[in-house]
Amino acid sequence: MTIWQADFYYHPTATAAKQWELAICDRAIDPATQTIKAIYLAPCSAADANADWLEQQLRLAARNETPEKIEVFRPQSLGLISVAAQRLGIPVVATRNTIALKQILLERHQQHPNYSAIAIEKSVPQPLPENLWGDEWQIANIAAGQIIDLFSDRPIPICHMPQELHPLNLNLTSDIFIPGVVVFGGRQSMQLARWIEQQTPAFINYIPTEVGKSGGFILETGLADRWVFNTFDSPETAAIARKYEQSKSNSQGLHFLLIQPDDSGMTTTAFWLLQQSDV
Repeated sequence: MTIWQADFYYHPTATAAKQWELAICDRAIDPATQTIKAIYLAPCSAADANADWLEQQLRLAARNETPEKIEVFRPQSLGLISVAAQRLGIPVVATRNTIALKQILLERHQQHPNYSAIAIEKSVPQPLPENLWGDEWQIANIAAGQIIDLFSDRPIPICHMPQELHPLNLNLTSDIFIPGVVVFGGRQSMQLARWIEQQTPAFINYIPTEVGKSGGFILETGLADRWVFNTFDSPETAAIARKYEQSKSNSQGLHFLLIQPDDSGMTTTAFWLLQQSDV
């Protein structure tokens, strides 16, 4: 199955004029060489930056093989690419997890000073709806060599473990611990899980509000949405949160979100394998 990652965005030129560019690559990264296959790069004048031009370029890029879907990370690119791809019958998925494409764009930004950076302006974190608050939460760690087997055979209503995020495919050793956030949702467990699923979770990170004393976990969803997952005012909890971030750094940003009704371990409501990348 071929999956593309695509971006269509404008970049300042030496004369301050805006030059648009369509960039497409295959999502697959060779795990042995970490090489990325750039499929298509096409410049576009501002006057031609529309869905018709994009449709024509997508046809040219797909002349040998039509992708199963196209992944887009930039909110400003989503609309036009979606319109053009719909005309060709290609589904478009909005996701931040476009690691291959972002690596290509980062390299182009480093080689060409005028090339726009790939940073996305993030929204202000919003509180979770009160009716979705869980009963408790905690930080947990699972060995990389066990995490897939541990959840793959369970009857979990909502379970996302993308193949490209399997520790083996990230060349992580089996003894590295993958950190995660576990939420005991009580009666709201399924309601919370469905709401998170609808938002398309991207990653969870810790943000301190006072050095060493307090902070909170932010759930990043969609392309630029942010939610205050929980907050705390405890030096002990802040220390645990910092260890979570360190473990996440050691695991190439790989982490998980697990929702259960309670701590009995009898029932699992939802599980997501997530990754926070540097780009």
